[in-house]
Amino acid sequence: MTAIINRLLDLAVQIQQIPAPTFNEKQRAEFVRGLFVKEKLSDVSIDSLNNVYGRWTTDHERQNLPLIVSAHLDTVFPLNTSLHVTREEDRVYGPGIGDNSLGIAALFGLLWMLRERNINLPGDVWFVANICEEGLGDLRGMKAVTDRFGGGVQGYLVLEGTALGHVYHRAIGVRRYRVTTRTAGGHSWSDYGQPSAVHELAHLVTQLTALPVPSQPRTTLNVGLISGGTGVNVLASEATLELDLRSESITALNTLIEQVEQKIQSVNQNGVTAEMQIIGQRPAGEISVDHPLVTLAEECLSEQGVKAVLTSGSTDANIPLSRGFPAIVLGITTGGGAHTVHEYINVEPIASGMEQLVEFVSRVWV
Repeated sequence: MTAIINRLLDLAVQIQQIPAPTFNEKQRAEFVRGLFVKEKLSDVSIDSLNNVYGRWTTDHERQNLPLIVSAHLDTVFPLNTSLHVTREEDRVYGPGIGDNSLGIAALFGLLWMLRERNINLPGDVWFVANICEEGLGDLRGMKAVTDRFGGGVQGYLVLEGTALGHVYHRAIGVRRYRVTTRTAGGHSWSDYGQPSAVHELAHLVTQLTALPVPSQPRTTLNVGLISGGTGVNVLASEATLELDLRSESITALNTLIEQVEQKIQSVNQNGVTAEMQIIGQRPAGEISVDHPLVTLAEECLSEQGVKAVLTSGSTDANIPLSRGFPAIVLGITTGGGAHTVHEYINVEPIASGMEQLVEFVSRVWV
């Protein structure tokens, strides 16, 4: 087991060293495709989006539905980010090491462990490395994966590097907007008193963040990016923000969306215009806590001495769950600093995380 974990960590670092910002996953996808071929998986391919597929079968006589095991290729870090890695005995540090280089590496770790133990599965496993899970990718990779396999599957198992102990069986709804304010602009002295797009946008942000957001069901609002203006002594003619709205409840999300849209529309007066554009929609969905996938995940974690936390999130599982197909997310280890350059994973829990996956895949058809 120790040898496989060390091999898994080495592969995770190899993957992490290949830049893969959302929309720029091709190099990492080609690397994974080469590994799928090396592992002699069947039907290895890359689709037009750069999703990578490979099928593993142990019994050609069985006609059970396949299991889809996926992990996302992309990271939140721009191409120019330093991907320096620091390896310690109990931790590995590096941007994207947990989210989601370890998740991708775990596809192979799972395959190695199933082979080493000569586990004969009653159905095929499709290993998938998909694109565009992060940011404005809008889950387009997983949409294509789900379009391909649909509901003709045993289920969708989504791997995340640092979610060990959590079982995501509910997908929260997400709506994202790009909001642009425009004015005539002008000189900060001679045209003082005329509207500035930056000022108007700043005022809008204040209004948006003052909106009442329920804690139950959990609902959030975040302005994640602001840009605009051309100079310190210029009344800005254009400014833009990007807004992320989320909720466990579709009703609560729709209420918040309506309030936000009203605030944005109210900007349109006195020489100021505001335009809103939807830049992302992640649909909600869920399977019940007593669904066989959920109860099996709980059992597999319990056997590793880990009490499962049943939870919700915004992940690749949103797509199959929203279409009524069974899906869950499982993690490989614990860690911290996700989406920062100080990201790290803990080494010791990886063994439990991988045992959990092997047991889950071995018993998912039972």
